[in-house]
Order: sequence, then structure tokens, then C-alpha cells
Amino acid sequence: MFEWISWLGLAVAVLIALVAVIIFIGVVSLLVRGIARLRPGVYATLAQARQRLRVLVAIIAVWVAVSITLPVEGWRDALDNVFLVVAIAAGGWLLIAIINLLLNRTLLRYPTDVPDNRVARRIRTQIQLIRRILGAVIIIVTIGAILLTLPGAEALGASVLASAGLVSVVAGIAAQSALANVFAGMQLAFSDAIRVDDVVIADGEWGRIEEITLTYIVVSIWDQRRLVLPSTYFTTTPFQNWTRNATELLGEINFDLDWHVNIDQMRVQLKKIVAETDLWDGRTANIQVVDTTGGFVRVRVLISAADSGAQWDLRTHVREEMVEWLQAKNPAALPRTRVLMVENEARSRGRTSVEPQDRGLFSGSAEAEARRQEFTGAIPVQDNVPENLVGPEETDADEARASTAKRPAND
Repeated sequence: MFEWISWLGLAVAVLIALVAVIIFIGVVSLLVRGIARLRPGVYATLAQARQRLRVLVAIIAVWVAVSITLPVEGWRDALDNVFLVVAIAAGGWLLIAIINLLLNRTLLRYPTDVPDNRVARRIRTQIQLIRRILGAVIIIVTIGAILLTLPGAEALGASVLASAGLVSVVAGIAAQSALANVFAGMQLAFSDAIRVDDVVIADGEWGRIEEITLTYIVVSIWDQRRLVLPSTYFTTTPFQNWTRNATELLGEINFDLDWHVNIDQMRVQLKKIVAETDLWDGRTANIQVVDTTGGFVRVRVLISAADSGAQWDLRTHVREEMVEWLQAKNPAALPRTRVLMVENEARSRGRTSVEPQDRGLFSGSAEAEARRQEFTGAIPVQDNVPENLVGPEETDADEARASTAKRPAND
């Protein structure tokens, strides 16, 4: 008679368990395929859950076979503990797959590849956060359940509860910034401040919200870089959200042109440019003179587009076309720097030249001319100079001039 409680019986029992698992999985797959025919694409989304279910069922089947037919009694308790730990881990692994399956099915109802996807992006942001929270909770519960199955876990739990007050204080101080980021991430997700695929300007960079986690936000920048910011950044620092309520945007282009620019012709040319491109959404296309300073006329072109990407492309397109039109059709409008020469201005007023004193330091008024005379005029020579201030050479020269003056003319 065949003996099941033996090594041969153990091998046969394990083989039978695996065959039973294959049959069970096959039956379940047939049922799921039949149900999935009513909803195309559902069966493909079950791949992850089906694989993890097979692992869990196989572990349980082998565990039952080993516990019944194991010939060594001393190994049974140890193997039961091992299989229990593995089954709990596989169960948590399967539960995470089921949660992901349900959330992914929910996301399919809210596509983001539509023009008005604000609600879809909000739902996607919240579901991503819920996915991470539930995953963290399942992992913690699974680890706790595994610890409870190990010998001595009750004593460990009692000691942890006894020191819970001190541990909570220490953990709160150590994880203050991390907890702040976690609560900030939850606030951002459920307050609808930002959503996945929102166009933002954060930390001086333009990009789209690519991912929102519990502790940080990933911004995909236009040049394919990734800007990773803590969640608290978006709750404590002002930032721009270009798609908060709608995706439509206005853009401006500024030109510094000469005073001879013809604004009416520019308006006609702008209408022609935007009418020939699909980037313009048909809402706004206008030209205004917003400033006249520094010798130039500042002309602002205001145009609208359906989203930020189209708005950027439209601005560059209109700028290029308008520059080309100004060069070809209205060159007088190109910016110039004028220099007014003082000589030319003097001639225009009837003066042939500019006096040297006009270019000097003291010029421009009667008082300035008087000061100029004091500095540049002739210095008078006094006749009554004291003798003690006159040198011997000067005295001899004076006497010679005096004797010459007294000499008769006929000499």
C-alpha cells in the first residue's frame, strides 16, 4: 500500500498540487476571457494580477501538500512558519496588483489626449497619490503581519508600545521636513492647485508637471531636463500655472521701431500672417503702440493660441514673418539712432562758426563770460612797484630806457 507520509508521498503530493494549480488557473483564465469579451482590452490589463495570483495559489497548494505528507515531524513547524511568511508576502503583493488594476481601470474613463482635459488631469493626479498611499499602507501591514508570525514578536510589540511616546517625539523631530512634504503633496493633489500635465513656471523654468509624489514634484522642462522640487516648494513659493482653469493663452511680441513706422500697414500684415497659419485660434490678433521712449516707438503684437506649445510656435512665426516684412516693405520703420551735430545746429541758426569760448568751460551766460574774462584776460602791470621787489637787472634796464628817452633827437 502506498504511504503518503514519506519522501515519495511528499513528491507526489507536491506534483498533484502543482497540477491542481494549473487546472485552477486555466479554469479561471477561461472564465475571465469569456467575461472580457464584453469589454475589449480588459484581459490585457489583468496580466499583472494573474501572474501574482498564480504565485499565491501555488504557494498555498505546495504548503498544504508539504504539511500533510512531510515525514519529519520536527521540520513541520519551521516549514509552516516559512510558508506562512511567504504566503503573507505574496498576498500583499497580489493586493497591490489588484489596487493598481482598479485604479488603472478608473483612469481609462478619463483620457488626457483630449482638448479639454482639466478634470482628467485632476483625477489622474489624485489617483496617483492614492495609489502610493495604499501601496505604502499595504506594505506596512504586510510587514507587521509577518513580524507577528515570528517568535518573540509579541514582546517586541510590547516594548515598542511602551516607548511609543519617546519614539513619536524623536521621529516627529527627525522627520519634520519629510512629513511636511508628505502633507504638502496631499494638499496639492486634493486642493487642485497643480495637476499632472499642467504647464507651470517654477524656479525660473518653464515646463510641465510630469509626476506628483508624496514628497516631491517632477517638472519636465522644455529642453528635456527634469526639475525635481520638494512638495513644500509649491505650497510656500509663488509659481505660475498656465493651465489652471483653461489652456488658452495670450502672447505678446514687442518691437522697438522708428517713428516712421506705419501702424495701419502692420495691422493689415498681422491679419494676413495669422490667417495663413493653423497655430492661431482666431480669438485675438492686435497691434498697439504701448510706449514712445528712448527715440523709439514700442509696438506690441498681441496674439492668442489654444495652448502653451502652439502659443510659443505662433509667437516665433509671427516675429519672423513681421521682421521679414519690415525689411522688405517698410524699411523706414527699422530702428535708427540719430546724432545731432552742434556745428550744424549753429549754422542753421545763422552763425558761421562756433566761437572757441562757446566750447569752453565758462560759457552759456553773462556770469559765465565774466568768469572767463577773469581767468583768460590780460593781467595789468602796476607802475608803482616797490624798489625792494625789483631785481638789479630790471633796475639797469629801466635806467637805460630813461637815459635814451632824455637824449636829444639830433644825437
